[in-house]
Amino acid sequence: MQKRLVIFAPNWLGDAVMALPAIAAVRRGAPDAAIAVAARPAIAPLFALVPEVDETVVLDGAAAGAGGGTSWRDLGRVLASKSFSVALLLPNSMRAALIAVAARIPERWGYRTQMRSVLLTRSVLAPSRVHQVEYYRSLVRAFGFPSFQDSEPHVNVDAETKRRGAALLMSHGWTGQTPLVAIAPGAAYGGAKRWPSERFAEVASAVSNQGAQAVMIGSAADATIATAVSRASRAAQLMINLVGKTDLPTLAGVLAACRALVTNDSGAMHFAAAVGLGVTALFGPTRDHETRPFGARHDVLTFPVWCRPCMLRECPLDHRCLRGIDTATVVASVRRSLQRA
Repeated sequence: MQKRLVIFAPNWLGDAVMALPAIAAVRRGAPDAAIAVAARPAIAPLFALVPEVDETVVLDGAAAGAGGGTSWRDLGRVLASKSFSVALLLPNSMRAALIAVAARIPERWGYRTQMRSVLLTRSVLAPSRVHQVEYYRSLVRAFGFPSFQDSEPHVNVDAETKRRGAALLMSHGWTGQTPLVAIAPGAAYGGAKRWPSERFAEVASAVSNQGAQAVMIGSAADATIATAVSRASRAAQLMINLVGKTDLPTLAGVLAACRALVTNDSGAMHFAAAVGLGVTALFGPTRDHETRPFGARHDVLTFPVWCRPCMLRECPLDHRCLRGIDTATVVASVRRSLQRA
């Protein structure tokens, strides 16, 4: 079996989390191999929480050396010195295949997409209309790595990471005793994926009335939305706002202290599910059957309208697919998660 294998990670957090069962399958199928993951800087910290991965190679301009370029040739040089024998390409892009070629990796495996099969030494046709977890599992299964149908994405949150997360929460007013409900009001894809900020504010107020405390999470890009939620909430003085204040490992520690998450279809949704939270996921324009949080303990809420799933970044109508999901339904879902926790 191959000795040095590099897995090209998907480019977005949610996709990278959904790829974890496939990575676990590779580890089971090649227990003696040295397995590395090549990932964008924003995604690379995830794999420090994944025990199946031995090494993470960050694909960025700084790592490319002089000039700091980010072309596929520059990024290929980052990998060339590692002497990998096999590259498994989880992204469908031509760029990923070109990087593997530039890195002079002799075996390059992936889906036959974007007319890149000429660059791959082994390729298979991609399945359609399956959950993204199964999409990645199907790829590794095709190359001889058995995967379990019931396997779920999982990240390992160790005691020190939990301690750092709890310390951050306490520095923002958490007592260590009050149940925490995480709220993720952002979504990178576009405004069409976002439940109205005033509804998130209503959930935060309801959570407070039930003896819990809301914690807002997200990237720095979500700061404007977080401010809108705070201003609209009657419990703003009790809400902890950690938007833009956590890296991925610290966020894992924060989520490990929480008992539930309310979220749009986002990377945070998949990350929290992998940490072990019960997730209330609000889906509007996107295909919930393909990207819903994986596992039975989550609630996926939708509102049936003729125009969903449209897959548009911004709604040209009245955003009825998400506005149709009422606060009471979301609060009831959170209550169920708290009871299960």
